[in-house]
Amino acid sequence: MENTGIYPYASRRYVTLAARGMCATSNHLAAQAGVDMLKLGGNAFDAAIAAAACLVVLEPQTNGAGGDAFAIFCQKDGKIRGMNSSGAMGRAFDLQQYIDQGHKESPSYGFEPVTVPGIPAAWAAINQEYGRLPLTKVLEPAIRYAREGQAICTITCSSIQTMANRLRENTDCGSEFDAWFQLFMPDGRLPRPGELFRNPDLADTLEKIARSGAREYYEGEIAEKIDACSRQYGGFLRKEDLAEHQVQWVQPLSVPYHGYEVWELPPNGQGIIALMALNILNGFEPAPLDDPLGLHRQIEAIKLAFIDGLHYIGDPRYMAVSPEEMLSPAYGAARRRLITEKALEPVPGNPKDPGTVYLCAADNEGNMISYIQSNYAGFGSGIVIPGTGIAMQNRGKGFCLEPGHANAAAPGKRPYHTIIPGFLTKQGKPMGPFGVMGGFMQPQGHVQVLTKLIDCGLNPQAAIDAPRWQWTQGLQVNMEPEFPAHLIEGLQQRGHKIGYDINRGAFGKGQMILATPHGTLMGGTEPRCEGACAAW
Repeated sequence: MENTGIYPYASRRYVTLAARGMCATSNHLAAQAGVDMLKLGGNAFDAAIAAAACLVVLEPQTNGAGGDAFAIFCQKDGKIRGMNSSGAMGRAFDLQQYIDQGHKESPSYGFEPVTVPGIPAAWAAINQEYGRLPLTKVLEPAIRYAREGQAICTITCSSIQTMANRLRENTDCGSEFDAWFQLFMPDGRLPRPGELFRNPDLADTLEKIARSGAREYYEGEIAEKIDACSRQYGGFLRKEDLAEHQVQWVQPLSVPYHGYEVWELPPNGQGIIALMALNILNGFEPAPLDDPLGLHRQIEAIKLAFIDGLHYIGDPRYMAVSPEEMLSPAYGAARRRLITEKALEPVPGNPKDPGTVYLCAADNEGNMISYIQSNYAGFGSGIVIPGTGIAMQNRGKGFCLEPGHANAAAPGKRPYHTIIPGFLTKQGKPMGPFGVMGGFMQPQGHVQVLTKLIDCGLNPQAAIDAPRWQWTQGLQVNMEPEFPAHLIEGLQQRGHKIGYDINRGAFGKGQMILATPHGTLMGGTEPRCEGACAAW
């Protein structure tokens, strides 16, 4: 079969059930690596690191060793804890000087939008704080795949083509992208699905991370190579910025929703947008699966939450309003009152006036983790650090260049972040981790999956399978082609402008693991990618 990219029939999967442990990711080999850690005596946190490291190798179009990470942890005692390992803008950046040079927005590619990577620090911190196996053991599968190679998948090949076109179209495209082309198109052509892809430099890097607990990455030879590359190509990152990076342990935020509690991380991530939307929807009765009015209200709630989020979210040290103000019941009620029978053009409110690759893992001890990491926009910046195999993120693109804005770029400041892990409890009892990756689709995906699960009674797999919508701007809402016609008609009657998008990846890629009343686990994984829910 040469044509591996054609899928003529819709695929739906059964929910996955298991008693000893589970790991759900967007790649089957990464999921298997996670479960292998459980079989070796590791816990859910070991499984998550192993899967995450494999994804850096196996799914380079969505994440890399030069990206950021966030996580929510739940141990067997039921305590919920969060981790933010997103990095800051480099110390060499000066906003006014950047504006004076004629920049009106942060660029997408090159070294300028590169911020301090947080993924290696996240792995080391999780391993030290929660892990049971040595980091050298946990990273073994990823190192093996990087050094020995693995068959490249259809989605990755397509993404390489897309990124190559973007870099070639970039008016400033220069030698800074040579290392990217050498890694992903080594003989000058697009790889074919099924060909063996190797990244031996990344294998060496992963070994150094494993042996040093990531110190070599932030303080040693790797940091020096990143610094040198940044200086060569006009970046703002310096070795001192890397050395100063610290994982932040944070308390997740939550709101009640129809008998459950939904947990997200606080800013600088956009998880609070999902909570704000659910805070609005909590005042409405649960909507049936086929109810146009319920769907209309979900879209309106997302619009109101998103417009607030884009206005107020940034590094929390610079925000003018607090998360507590944004999530207050009074503010949720005030925004709810704006929802009528007709679609609205959203504008930011005033919370001071009361009138953001996802994977999850669980073991049979009660440990659960909701984990997400990313390089942002496809392959990120297009920068690969020579001799390391590290593809760098472009999270600086998330900054704005408006002086005084909560999210204005500044040295040592973390940008508005799209990647968000989620967690669900019921009356204080842990239910499990969930997430839907995909840029600004993520809060929308969280709301859609949770309302299907909680309000409509679907199991995790069915909730993830369900057709999705995406609000883009104003009155515009895009739908997956299989979205029910009567629901679309109901939205059009209420003033929504409906479009269709055949790119299934645009609607997010989700995973979920939940505890059952029987002390076992059930999981769902994404049919919109090569998702897998490996179990033991």
